[in-house]
Amino acid sequence: MKDPVCSISVDLREAAAMSIYQGRAYYFCSTKCKEEFVVEPEKYYGNVRAERLSVGVMGSAGTEKKQETSEVAYILGRAIAERGLILITGACPGMPYESALGARSEGGLSVGISPALSLDEHIYKYHSPSDAFDVIIYTGSGLMGREVTNIRSSDIVIIAGGRSGTLGEFSIAYDEGKLIGVIQGSGGITATLPDIVDSIDKDTGARLIYERNPKVLIDKLISTYEEKHFKRPSCFCSEH
Repeated sequence: MKDPVCSISVDLREAAAMSIYQGRAYYFCSTKCKEEFVVEPEKYYGNVRAERLSVGVMGSAGTEKKQETSEVAYILGRAIAERGLILITGACPGMPYESALGARSEGGLSVGISPALSLDEHIYKYHSPSDAFDVIIYTGSGLMGREVTNIRSSDIVIIAGGRSGTLGEFSIAYDEGKLIGVIQGSGGITATLPDIVDSIDKDTGARLIYERNPKVLIDKLISTYEEKHFKRPSCFCSEH
């Protein structure tokens, strides 16, 4: 990849700085180039191809949710789309579906990772919606098997409510050092996550941000990714 300001080739592992603009990740050879870019991004962003980042929303697939919780998930999806980020969910009902509806309302790109082999199985076996997604990826892996794909396809993971399945997704995200946002007050496992993290007592490189307001949470996650988390290499990369 290249620095959009000076056009110098930048090794992802060696980038001095990065910035997210319209949902895309731009990497820089120096903080000076980043500062120039941030002041006038429209001047530079078209100079290079840049990857669009994805945010995975993991949460309860149950339909017995409170209206205010559904609204939070919907607002979260809208906030993700407004910032040009790609939404990834498990293509299930409940809070992930509400977030997909929110993203669609803003013209955002929504990707569903289905446990099914096909659309027919997705609808009739797993009783899952299909109308809120631009792309559905049929993994054929079942409900538990698709969790790894959900997490590894997401640059940032957000936990909203949820029960045992969401806890599994959180565990994968935490173990693989993801940047994780938690919607406080959304019920389910979110209230107990601080205690769970304390009991894990393991430094994986994961970072957790807790926040009630979904719009504020997205902005905090973007800021943290730009400032710190982009430097954390994948846990599967060789040492360098």
